[in-house]
Amino acid sequence: MKKKYIITGIVLITLSIILGAFGAHGLKKVLVSFPEKLTSFETGVKYQMYMGLSFLWLGTLKIEVGKYLYPIWLVGIIFFSFSIYLLSIAPILGFSFSFLGPVTPLGGLLLITGWLYLLVRVLKLKI
Repeated sequence: MKKKYIITGIVLITLSIILGAFGAHGLKKVLVSFPEKLTSFETGVKYQMYMGLSFLWLGTLKIEVGKYLYPIWLVGIIFFSFSIYLLSIAPILGFSFSFLGPVTPLGGLLLITGWLYLLVRVLKLKI
C-alpha cells in the first residue's frame, strides 16, 4: 500500500464532492447566463473524481509503478481541473483567467502521459 497515493486520492475525492456541490447549488444560480461555464466546471469536477479514484486504486496495488507517475498525475489534475475551475468562475470574479487557456490541455496531456507511463510499467512486469 502506498500511503501518499491513498491520501492524495482521498483529498481529491473530498474536494471534488465539495466542488461538485458548490457547482450544483451555488454556481448554478450565478452562472445562469453562462451555462457552458457550468458544464466546464462539472467536467473539471468529474475528472478530478476519476483521478482521485485512480490514486486510491494505485495505492492498493502491490506493484511498483515508478517514481514519475505520482507527480505526473498530480500536476496533470491540478493543471486540468483547477484551470477549468478558474476559467469557469471568471465571469463571477470579473477577472480574466484567459492566460490559463493553454494550461488545461497541458494538464490533460500530463494525465494521458501518466496513463501511458503506467501502461509501459505494467507491460514490463514479469507476472
